[in-house]
Amino acid sequence: MSMLLTLQNSWVNELNSKLITILLGCCFLTAGVTHAHDLGGTKDLQVHGFVAQGIIDVNGSNFVSDDQGASLELTEIGINASYQLTPDIRLAGQAVYLDGGNRYNKGTRVDYLLVEWALQNTVNWQTKLYLGRIKNYHWLYSSTRDVPMARPSIILPQSVYFDATRDMSIGGDGGAIATRYSNESIGDIDITVSMAASTLSKTQTTIVMGSQSRGKLTHENDFQGSIYWTPSMSQWKFGLATTSADFTYSRGHRDVFIDGGLALKRYYFNAEYQAEKWTFSAEFLQESIDLYGLLTPDFTNETTGQGGFVQGQFTLTPELKFLARYEHYYADKNDKHGRQLELGSGGNVPNYFGYQYDTTLGLNYRIASNVELQFEHHWIQGTARLTPVLIPEPGVNEEEYWQLWALQLRYWF
Repeated sequence: MSMLLTLQNSWVNELNSKLITILLGCCFLTAGVTHAHDLGGTKDLQVHGFVAQGIIDVNGSNFVSDDQGASLELTEIGINASYQLTPDIRLAGQAVYLDGGNRYNKGTRVDYLLVEWALQNTVNWQTKLYLGRIKNYHWLYSSTRDVPMARPSIILPQSVYFDATRDMSIGGDGGAIATRYSNESIGDIDITVSMAASTLSKTQTTIVMGSQSRGKLTHENDFQGSIYWTPSMSQWKFGLATTSADFTYSRGHRDVFIDGGLALKRYYFNAEYQAEKWTFSAEFLQESIDLYGLLTPDFTNETTGQGGFVQGQFTLTPELKFLARYEHYYADKNDKHGRQLELGSGGNVPNYFGYQYDTTLGLNYRIASNVELQFEHHWIQGTARLTPVLIPEPGVNEEEYWQLWALQLRYWF
């Protein structure tokens, strides 16, 4: 009985905390809208925001929390604004509050704060320069993953959109240049190149390195490039992208790690087909992770992971949409069943940490023009996409097969 009361009180306290957070978020967004209105008109100044709260239940892994079970750690509150300073220059930014448990760092952050400069605008060519805390425009959903109602699902495919690196993947401090070439016979070709780096907090370092780390992980640089082709008079879009990033680790006091780092290279291919009532999407990646130092001065380890997903969305009515998705990820393409991983760890790390499969079904119900309810259920085998990244935690992830479901209510303006 006492345990039941403790759990009940814990839920009540968590719910009260969420309600207070959401209430403050609503007040913040309302104040932003009122201020924007007072500045006069909406032609040059655009202000938008969102509040999303849900419940997520995970059984069999620490994807959200170490104690598993149902949780209210599914909160997203954000406000974004853009101001057309001149016909060629626009200012834009977004600040958010997130609570996703072990998925990423809890708290506020500035996702982007940039200057957009239109360098060229002709019949066939449009070129824009972005400076500041820029956004990632390279992957299929990288530029929309920060806005809940713009995502196809509550939890994006972890094979590509790994939540543990969410803040690094949203964008970073630097610059980007994007060019579009339009031709009636060829279609549209979009080319984007960027160079940026993110500042990582202690919590983000722990998410990647593990709870025993005492040092600092630094994102040194991140080069990305992409090309997208939308054929003329076609409903298809095809894309290729690449990422090259470097990280260094500085040892802390009484740290289990030593100085070292890692180099990450990724290659993406994606395609999307949009019809009147349904959308087909697919994205695949291959990533090379090269570790050096960290464990011993002469330690090196290079693995090549592979992953991807195929996804379909069907609009039954203007209010109701269905989603079905299948995805996979291999931590090492040469060890898809994780047998070498288990042998190399002396049996301490089970083989199922070498792979992860996820089958997802979901639905989205539009309650009003700016209110929607989204639900999804995941059936998962394997734990290769759980945190921490470098040192797996089998003690709290003893199940090869696990499930999660999530329900989220969203409002935006």
